[in-house]
Amino acid sequence: MKRVSLFFCVLAAFALVAGTAPVKVQAKQISLNYANFPPAPTFPCVQMERWKTEIEKRTDSAVQIHTFPGGTLLGAKDMMDGVINGQADIGCICMAYQPGRFTVTNATSLPLDIPDAKTGSLVLLDLYNKYQPKAFDKVKVLTMFVTAPANIMSKEPVTELSDLKGLDLRASGGAAQILKAWGANQVGMPMSDTPEALQKGVVKGLFSSLEVMKDLKFAEICKYITITDTVIYPFAVIMNKSAWGKLPDHVKQAMDGMIEEQAAWTGNYMDNHVSDAITWSKETHQVEVITLTPEKKAEWNAKLAPITENWIKTTEESGLPGAQIVQDIKDLIVKRSVK
Repeated sequence: MKRVSLFFCVLAAFALVAGTAPVKVQAKQISLNYANFPPAPTFPCVQMERWKTEIEKRTDSAVQIHTFPGGTLLGAKDMMDGVINGQADIGCICMAYQPGRFTVTNATSLPLDIPDAKTGSLVLLDLYNKYQPKAFDKVKVLTMFVTAPANIMSKEPVTELSDLKGLDLRASGGAAQILKAWGANQVGMPMSDTPEALQKGVVKGLFSSLEVMKDLKFAEICKYITITDTVIYPFAVIMNKSAWGKLPDHVKQAMDGMIEEQAAWTGNYMDNHVSDAITWSKETHQVEVITLTPEKKAEWNAKLAPITENWIKTTEESGLPGAQIVQDIKDLIVKRSVK
């Protein structure tokens, strides 16, 4: 009888301890939507998937990020306001699509000889950090990056400025004024329409970053590349401020810790992708790469000087320090180009 009583006493004590012991509560998983506008295989979406994977890993899966490439949640021109309004928690914007809205950061797309995407991405981020443009006041910036510089891809060799006179080249955005300064005819069209336009002779080439030589098989038609390394397009990944404010501190720290890392990773990925495309084009389709001499490069650049001068004048008239912004970009290029 004593043994039975002892047995029940032990059970009661165990139950009491178990009932007062702290219970580990599983934290609720955070779910975020990330909108992007280019197709999934393109580099802005490749960087998106890499960032998603890293954030989920670094927060021990406390965050789950759902990605929406190809404009399935928000289109390119609706991205900024869509994120501000909460249609997506996170979005990727191309600032070149709204030049008047992102004046300071779009200065990186002036013809200032940014040599590659990694340098350009870090220069862009540094510029943003210095000036903290009001255009971003309503969002949280998670990273910034740029495309690789634009170069000429053509059916016939382009070695002199005279070769560009009257030449029909597909280009978009700020590239239009560059081609005009060189004497070429800029033809605007979606990149997806360009292969057929090249085949039919509507255009004789294009002005863009060189990964398309492989990705879109332009090397089959454009047998010449002329290296100009002239213009880039800046991007930013932004987050809804209310959604950001609701995140736990350890998640915020993980995201903040990836801002510069992600910029460098994306730029490096883009540069390697372009290098691979050039090698593939030369080996598979015998594409010739034309490099301008320093003298010719200076001659071509001289034609572009008024573009930057006009930008400085217009920007300073609006109350922004245009000349200082341009000088900062030049100084940052030197700083960030150091390997």
